[in-house]
Amino acid sequence: MQLSIAYLEDDPAQAELISSWFKEVGFTCKTFPLGSEFIQVLQTQSFDLLLLDWELPDMSGLEVLQHLRNEFKLDTPVIFITQRDSESDIVTALENGADDYLTKPVRKKELIARINAVYRRIKPLTENASFSMAPFHIDQIKGEIYRGAEAISLTSKDYALALFLFQNYECLLSRDEILEEVWGISGSLDTRTVDVHISRIRKALPLNADTGFKIKTVYHRGYRLEKIDA
Repeated sequence: MQLSIAYLEDDPAQAELISSWFKEVGFTCKTFPLGSEFIQVLQTQSFDLLLLDWELPDMSGLEVLQHLRNEFKLDTPVIFITQRDSESDIVTALENGADDYLTKPVRKKELIARINAVYRRIKPLTENASFSMAPFHIDQIKGEIYRGAEAISLTSKDYALALFLFQNYECLLSRDEILEEVWGISGSLDTRTVDVHISRIRKALPLNADTGFKIKTVYHRGYRLEKIDA
């Protein structure tokens, strides 16, 4: 898999080291020391994946992420690589649209594996990847969900969550299972991330009497996609 990566990192030695790892596995990488420069370039160039440091000279990596997600509506996968290792920082990054989070010092094999896993989740390349559950059609090649002939506007994370629910129709999915499959993190985090995204896809698809589907909340257990009884 050949990926183009934009890496926001103000430490030249760190940027050079990780760029060399990417070159070894066939990834291309462009590095940026400043958040403002990173944001400016992303207005005109596209990349397959973005890596962000948190602490930068001109602005925080979190502010960069918020700008990309909220202002540009950019859904490119994002992984943080940072020294900040508190649970609250991890939760904040994920709730603001990060796809994964690694703490320094990062290990080569783990970083490459995380990148491959995130990209496979967001950009599935399965040949027989389309299926329908009327009135919805899910096209995994394009990464789109359609209602009839109209593509529904979803962020990459909302799409991944909706896909997971459709793939597990009528199965009860715990928050931990969803966090592990969609966000790539294991173990319990005290976070409303899943709840927020469930609410978003309920509205976006929409899941109501008109479409015949609903996401049932099972108290203290999780969520289940099911048909609405006639």
